[in-house]
Amino acid sequence: MTTTEREQQVLDRIERARRRRAKVREERITLSHGSGGKATHTLIEAVFLDAFRNPLLEPMEDAAALTIGGAQLALTTDSYVVSPLFFPGGDIGDLAVNGTVNDLAVSGARPLYLTAGFILEEGFPVEDLLKIVESMKSAALAADVQIVTGDTKVVQRGKADGVYINTAGVGVSIRSGLGVATVKPGDAVLVSGPIGDHGVTIMLARGELDIDADLESDTAPVHELVAGLLASVPGVRAMRDATRGGVATILNEVTRAAEVAVVIDENAIPVRTEVRGASELLGIDPLYVACEGRIVVIVDGAQASEALAALRSHPLGADAAVIGRVADDPPGLVLLNTAFGGTRIVDMLVGDPLPRIC
Repeated sequence: MTTTEREQQVLDRIERARRRRAKVREERITLSHGSGGKATHTLIEAVFLDAFRNPLLEPMEDAAALTIGGAQLALTTDSYVVSPLFFPGGDIGDLAVNGTVNDLAVSGARPLYLTAGFILEEGFPVEDLLKIVESMKSAALAADVQIVTGDTKVVQRGKADGVYINTAGVGVSIRSGLGVATVKPGDAVLVSGPIGDHGVTIMLARGELDIDADLESDTAPVHELVAGLLASVPGVRAMRDATRGGVATILNEVTRAAEVAVVIDENAIPVRTEVRGASELLGIDPLYVACEGRIVVIVDGAQASEALAALRSHPLGADAAVIGRVADDPPGLVLLNTAFGGTRIVDMLVGDPLPRIC
């Protein structure tokens, strides 16, 4: 058997494994079920999607596309359990607002209104709650959205970790038809800036690495960045904000939904030196580390230059880069051309090396 035939057999086995019906094999929920990676997707497909299946949910985009009274709307929700609550560059409050704003923005919608639900632990300092709420107020003003309704619950001491926040958001669509299933061979893959800043910042803030680094979370609202991109580039196929599971998980979602391959170049991926160094200490790949203000964009390959220019024209996209392309073979796989001249498969995140980072 030739090397090519053996490689094809391996690829065929991977493809058959991926097409099996999702099934949760664990008897209890683990932290990896919240990682945004393979365990999270299995949980969602086998439990939630299987029970709630409907045409609006099945695309599993960051927001559901709704038509109500002729209006094209987007609806999303997210929960935030980050630890610590305060970290360089932000806190759980602005993270909650920016995360929901970004889910709407990358779905092609202009964010309008948010809800805010708080689960507070008995004994949590009111002074800290005031700081968090003030951050949410500032973030909402910056994103030009209003928090219009909410909920508050208090649980017994020891039953939570200070405060958890859930936010939901609704926006009006400015570009319909976006989605990872629309991606085609020949498309270009871009990121809007250096990846992994948020996840590594949280790890440093926990003091678990015993190193100092001049690094802040990249948490920010990307609605204006996205609006400028959509106004300049008609060939945008899909966008995602690279939160849990990082860029690698997003690209794996693209390959599965569109039945294409994605080939990325390690040398083209922007990663800060501090993030790369900390990732090496943690033994993780920056491709799996979460961002909170970076987006992945898939665009018609003929319009890659226009998309890059549009991203770089906004401060949040100043360091944007084209990192790869979409191919037709092998379908379902993300391949990385390494800095050493080799090629390896980039699978969806397994386990949860960085729990509770958002």
